Amino acid sequence: MTHGNLVRTVAVALLAIVVVGAALSLLVGSRAVPVGEVWAAVTAHDPTNPLQAIVAARIPRTVVALLAGGALGLAGATMQGLTRNPLADPGILGINAGAALAMVLAISVFGVTQLSGYVWFALAGAALAAVLVHAIAGLGRDGATPVKLAVAGAALAAGLSSWTPGLLLTDRQTLDVFRFWQVGTVGGRSMDVVWPVLPVLVVGAVLALTGARLLNVLTLGDDVARGLGRRAGLDRVVVGIAVVALCGGATALAGPLVFVGLVAPHLARIVVGSDYSRILPVSLGLGAVLVLFADILGRVVLPPTEVQVGIMTAVVGVPVFLALIRRGGMGAL
Repeated sequence: MTHGNLVRTVAVALLAIVVVGAALSLLVGSRAVPVGEVWAAVTAHDPTNPLQAIVAARIPRTVVALLAGGALGLAGATMQGLTRNPLADPGILGINAGAALAMVLAISVFGVTQLSGYVWFALAGAALAAVLVHAIAGLGRDGATPVKLAVAGAALAAGLSSWTPGLLLTDRQTLDVFRFWQVGTVGGRSMDVVWPVLPVLVVGAVLALTGARLLNVLTLGDDVARGLGRRAGLDRVVVGIAVVALCGGATALAGPLVFVGLVAPHLARIVVGSDYSRILPVSLGLGAVLVLFADILGRVVLPPTEVQVGIMTAVVGVPVFLALIRRGGMGAL
């Protein structure tokens, strides 16, 4: 099978899985909705129909799962290419820690109580953390090398994470709100939260997908990239903006979902090879599928309660990640 046919086959398969998953997401839960009732519940606009409220709540939940998962899968692949680190994920540049600290400040200091309000703080915190990491890594003669970016990101994440509990201990109300967000969840969201973040995710996705050629060149090393006429520093800034937009938007929507940005790119490499023009879109689709089905599984695994999707992505992601390591799927980028 040629590369073009392979990509088309994978794209069609992922699209079919997403459609099936979206349908299951509307049907499955603590209260099942019959297939024939879904469309009627959506179009009837009958406030006395309990099924309408259930379906109406599951629609934005499904959208958030797809957006957050796709963004994290794409961001993870982009970060692994940018840092040339097969273990890179949204936490490696301090992005999750920056978003978390900014959200805590929004609630405890500025009195923001609505999710649609502190989404913007989470985005700003993620962006500031990424800029600070790049500035720290850029100090010195060699500039922001992949190793320095990883070390600076880990150090900043540790520092920011130490401030967050300190603020939480002084405000119980903030703790109650934050702990629900921190575990990672797509439930309880509305489309009012999605619309402000959607343009950020779209910009990030466009920048990441159009940066596939840059990532292919960067994998050859900075010296080779410069020899091919690329400005490695500027390229990293552009791709870094995409990562911040994707990670910040996804984290603001659903909280820190672990393993999605780590596992999806490695699965994509197994399926379509090492070319980032194929890895990036497939990682986007795999990330969306992983989060969507993790959320569906979390609704039924311990009835009548639900297990939050952040816990389920870890439960699903850990064995997949270990299997990848066992079979040698963590190879060179």
